[in-house]
Amino acid sequence: MTPQLIFSIRETASSCRFQRSLVGLATPQRPLANEKSRFNRSSLSISTDTILPGESLSRNRTLISRGGTFEMGFFSPGNTGNYYVGIWYKGLPQKTLVWVANRNRPVSDPFSSELKLLWDGNLVILASSKRQIWSTGSTSLMPNSTSGVLLDNGNFILRKTSDVSSVAWQSFDHPTDTWLPGAKFVYYSRTSERTVLVAWTDFDDPAPGIFSAMPAAEGKFMLSLFNRSEVYWNCSDWNEADYGLQPSQTVENTINFTFVSNENETYSKYSSVAPYNLSRIVLGPTGLYQQLVWAKHIQEWKVLWILPTQACEIYPFCGASSNCNQSDAPVCDCALGHSDHLKLEDHMGRCKRINASKCSGDRKDNFFLMPHTLLPKNSDSFTVENIDACRLLCLSNCSCSAYAYIANCQIWMDEKFMVQHSASVGVFKDFYVRIAALDWKEESKKKGKPSLVAAVVVSLAFLVLLGVLLATIRTRRFARAVDDHLLHFEYRALKKATKNFSEKIGEGGFSSVFWGALPDSTPVAVKKLANQNQSNKQFLAEIRTIGMIQHVNVVRLRGFSAEESKRFLVYDYLTNGSLAAHLFQKGSNTLDWKTRYNIAIGIAKGLEYLHERCRDRIIHCDIKPENILLDSELAPQIADFGLAKLVGRDASQVITTMRGTRGYLAPEWISGGAITSKVDVFSYGKMLFEIISGKRNIEELNSDMRDYLPLQVANSIAKGEEVLPPVDRRLKGLVEMEELCRACKVACWCIQDSEKDRPTMSQVVQILEGVMAVEKPPIPRILLQLVGSDEIEA
Repeated sequence: MTPQLIFSIRETASSCRFQRSLVGLATPQRPLANEKSRFNRSSLSISTDTILPGESLSRNRTLISRGGTFEMGFFSPGNTGNYYVGIWYKGLPQKTLVWVANRNRPVSDPFSSELKLLWDGNLVILASSKRQIWSTGSTSLMPNSTSGVLLDNGNFILRKTSDVSSVAWQSFDHPTDTWLPGAKFVYYSRTSERTVLVAWTDFDDPAPGIFSAMPAAEGKFMLSLFNRSEVYWNCSDWNEADYGLQPSQTVENTINFTFVSNENETYSKYSSVAPYNLSRIVLGPTGLYQQLVWAKHIQEWKVLWILPTQACEIYPFCGASSNCNQSDAPVCDCALGHSDHLKLEDHMGRCKRINASKCSGDRKDNFFLMPHTLLPKNSDSFTVENIDACRLLCLSNCSCSAYAYIANCQIWMDEKFMVQHSASVGVFKDFYVRIAALDWKEESKKKGKPSLVAAVVVSLAFLVLLGVLLATIRTRRFARAVDDHLLHFEYRALKKATKNFSEKIGEGGFSSVFWGALPDSTPVAVKKLANQNQSNKQFLAEIRTIGMIQHVNVVRLRGFSAEESKRFLVYDYLTNGSLAAHLFQKGSNTLDWKTRYNIAIGIAKGLEYLHERCRDRIIHCDIKPENILLDSELAPQIADFGLAKLVGRDASQVITTMRGTRGYLAPEWISGGAITSKVDVFSYGKMLFEIISGKRNIEELNSDMRDYLPLQVANSIAKGEEVLPPVDRRLKGLVEMEELCRACKVACWCIQDSEKDRPTMSQVVQILEGVMAVEKPPIPRILLQLVGSDEIEA
């Protein structure tokens, strides 16, 4: 049977083979304490996942889940001096909370306060005066026979001591701001109750904030995000056939959502495809709803998706009396006449007026016009004759902060407005912000008396502009613009730039590359193409498409020349040459492991862009180290699109002429099958072996087949051995073993015989970055055919 690659969540449970977590499997179950021990202990003194009736936790004692993933106890966020009982991930560099009990009522002295399991079965928090400030409040518990257990999924449960399957109360039913894997996000049809996530007030204040998230309706699943009672974002309906809840296609590769709807309840749950990848969905204090996974290799949380995609869609992301511009840094600043009290990590801080408003007397306030502005929400509407009457209405009320006129008068009271500058959809009108008289006077001075500094700046800007203009004129003599991204060079101009093509810096089967310089001294690489049976019209169409590519891991095409049979491409010149030179040339500087691994990730990101993010899918068709160039920082850029093919977004193509280089060709090139982007994935896998080993695959094809590197690695992985032997000897064993293991598994999956079994490049990126796990790959059949299968011990 052909092995199925376990990347997609759309497979049924029976066809998916999930990698089991090793966390906690070797830890024996702690036996339940006997009656005598329960009476003799009033507090816990050892690490345990269980609390029994009469036992308590104070500041220096915690519960730890059996697998060591979660911890429960007292904590204090920031430097507030307030203490809460919560659950957090154990062992991470920064404490990450997933649940808080007493978020409304903190305690100030954690040593005299305690978390206690009463004999009636309820868990309570007792303040220093033994005053109860929080309780599970369950009435379905059995007195004297209830225990509390912190599970390894982050759920704290109360259950019968004699029946571990019974659950009388659980924290999963009472979430705070976090939805964990395995927990239900549920709407109960009979009672109309539902799960509600409520954001923290601030990043160091767990008290309930103004933002909430909940399933919206019975019989369907619609996630709604609220600012108090006002919906600011909705997702599409979701049912068994439609994964509308998933905000991004990238989730498919990492997270498995399930949906259940019956007469009693409608709910969603999710799980991680890789159980040892920590995952959480959080509603943050600023109203952003996001899913994060723990990337172990960089020791930080990585955002998979975020909603809304534009933070400025959330009121009040930047706080009151503020401007929000998604395209600026920082995103938030204060409206004119207000001082900036915003902290970079806390956009919710309030902007304050510099000078108080004046509603009477000689020095009245004025209004600052913000034309064609997306009007904020939360306005009050009044019927008046015209815009002048609207202005007077606002001016006469000291609480009025801004106004706009749309058939009637809209006014914003008590500084409750946030202006969104980068919006593309909404009602755009003139918006008038109230400015105190003193601030208006200062603003008028700034407008009426340009400073000497401003004059100097303008003069310098003029000189710079003049220099740019002269350089542009010189360049235009060399070339004319075809569009915003591409220049059309005359042949004689390229001949001059390359000094009559005197300095050759590279050569391939279809082209030669020469060093050159533009009139502004910008170095370029000029590629002379061999004669091709392609019309000028088709050539220019493909050049325009490739010229629009803008990605940090793809070499920038500056322009081209096409005169009769002479065709040239002009690229940015990269100082560190090709990856092949660094890997294979004797005497070259050795690339350390971290650099190699980053190069592998960068190439994968470039291919992901070409395959999945361009308007037309671009299949490179010739991925190999010679076509990967390195910039001054040794960052990779994919080059040489001479054999590339443009394919529709959802199409494959039968290409009659074989393209590519021996040693990197996918089997479908030989079989004559339909060509998809998976041919690049195959070539990438073969190249990844070379990045690891520093040796060419093709050289080993001419020696003992059992020493062929891809076969060595695949066989080692199949037998569960370490894959250290094939690593470049120049590295002297200085590699990150976890990264090496990931890279070897990815390479083996990439060279599977069937294109359906190979990952997409977005999946490759996620695996290499440690976001997504991958199973042990089978040995590709094409490798087994190189040697007798009886010589392979799988």
